[in-house]
Amino acid sequence: MRYKINIEYDGTNLVGWQRQEVGESVQQDLEEALFAFSHQKALMTAAGRTDAGVHALAQVAHFDATLNMDLYHIREAFNAKLREKNAPVNVIEVEQVSPDFNARFSALKRSYIYRILNRRAPSVLLENRVWHVNYPLDVQKMIEGAKYLIGYHDFSSFRGAGCQAKSPLKTLDKLEITKEGDEIIFKTEAKSFLYHQVRNMVGTLKMVGDGHLTPQDVEKILKLKKRAEAGVTAPACGLYFAKVTY
Repeated sequence: MRYKINIEYDGTNLVGWQRQEVGESVQQDLEEALFAFSHQKALMTAAGRTDAGVHALAQVAHFDATLNMDLYHIREAFNAKLREKNAPVNVIEVEQVSPDFNARFSALKRSYIYRILNRRAPSVLLENRVWHVNYPLDVQKMIEGAKYLIGYHDFSSFRGAGCQAKSPLKTLDKLEITKEGDEIIFKTEAKSFLYHQVRNMVGTLKMVGDGHLTPQDVEKILKLKKRAEAGVTAPACGLYFAKVTY
């Protein structure tokens, strides 16, 4: 049977979704938890392979196994074993799906959230969960700059080194920026993203907000198609994998 699981995790001390030779990953934690309660080995395939330090509110994965348990007890078994190993991972929901469902390739859209804490004082409660920028940012200018990124473009200027995508051409469906108290929230949505694309867009728009770039510079950077022309890569700690639409 094929199962779909919704997962949340704190990526602070993880090497990301994918198994690595060194370090703890989400994939490893889930596969080991499954084996611990079922004695079955299965490959976990995720909708998005998040990087080290990136969090998830609603990551989705699938796996194949023969489990003689109802969905409620599968979820409870996962979480019991994850707690035993002190993994910063929780399974929120388990569903049985058709054999042709694929968490990665069946996805129609993926959504990310990025959080900037924009105030002088840091936060002990939000440490490793936001990018702390301790000087004022002009949110309206950042909104103006973001408009140039919406739509179908060559995003080479926002493509991280080591990106394995065959093409830099992507359609960005949404990039909304709002101010909520001391936080600046970026909400972005697309069928798929290039490696580090969201963090590179946020880093560039932050430089618009602090006056190093103008909103119109974003359009110029996009057209130049060179990573070196864009802004810094925003830290992983502020990024959240938020939603998958199937």
